[in-house]
Amino acid sequence: MSEQSTPRPRVAVVFGGRNSEHAVSILGAGSVLEVIDRSKYEVVPVGIARDGRWVLASGDQRYAIEGGELPSIDAGGAELALPSGGGSLVAYDAGSIPVELGQVDVVFPVMHGPFAEDGTIQGLLEMAGVRYVGSGVLASAVGMDKSYMKMVLAACGLPVGRYVTIRDRDWRTDRDRILKEVQELGWPVFVKPARAGSSQGISKAADPAELERAIEFAREHDPKVLVEAAITGREIECAVLQSPGDAPAEASVPGEVLVHGDHEFFDFEAKYIGEDMSLAVPADIPADVAEDLRAMAVRAFEALGCEGLSRVDFFYTSDGRLILNEINTMPGFTAMSVAPQLWAASGLPYGELVDRLIQLALERPAGLR
Repeated sequence: MSEQSTPRPRVAVVFGGRNSEHAVSILGAGSVLEVIDRSKYEVVPVGIARDGRWVLASGDQRYAIEGGELPSIDAGGAELALPSGGGSLVAYDAGSIPVELGQVDVVFPVMHGPFAEDGTIQGLLEMAGVRYVGSGVLASAVGMDKSYMKMVLAACGLPVGRYVTIRDRDWRTDRDRILKEVQELGWPVFVKPARAGSSQGISKAADPAELERAIEFAREHDPKVLVEAAITGREIECAVLQSPGDAPAEASVPGEVLVHGDHEFFDFEAKYIGEDMSLAVPADIPADVAEDLRAMAVRAFEALGCEGLSRVDFFYTSDGRLILNEINTMPGFTAMSVAPQLWAASGLPYGELVDRLIQLALERPAGLR
């Protein structure tokens, strides 16, 4: 990385993307852009349209749900070339005349799902030699693929629930075997895309007929599907944050996700539309269980080689067991999302959390982690 071209570090907040979490990303970016310290950083808001074009976000860009309508990238802004090897952004005006925007010191990818949180944008930034917030290529890719994530966590001695992975070819050519394996999990089961987030494409199946419908629904988001045995327990979540220097990662106080209304589980509508989800923080669990959970969350963070931040989700069963459900390497990031709320309850307000993540990214060497 060459020397900074401005007195303040230039931070490109990147959001949107080519997946079903496009709008969720925009919601988080809106919160980041609202609190980032403009006296400390020069900020460049960059949107990735659904067709993959990178554009400078215009002043008319909408960052909130309005009238039940989710936001989308306004693709009318100046189109950007991808970061070059020197970490520079180039914009093109209506006459296709390139305008050098200058060096980018760090990218804050407030992005989720495929082509974003899964190691793809991280790989692009690695090749361009640009520092960025969050985990590297491998941790991002493993964290995105719930099947490999569970294998890694289990190999590191962390408790995970029973599951079956359904790959595209197997579903098309060996369906009977797959259905038999799933039935051995017992009923009901939860069916979800293996590489999606924000509870997209998830459904519950109580019998074989419902199972096939649920698998086809999940396959609309990802040809690779995960089927999990239902676990009866409370949903407890914990956020993990990298510490400066060589200090160990920190875990937040745990919080319990509560779903209200007609929702049987924590689906997309409960998360983002209406008021059907709340967070009880700190979670009402015994102190020794909370400490065990926090330690397990840090172990999961380290098992995947995460950096920056993550959110680790658990089930706490009636017989006192903790079962690790999943780790999210770039969790929902509005000020009211679970991970920021957990850190606020732990004494780190949202604006300070954003600043710490940027500072952590600036401390790292650019290039391969």
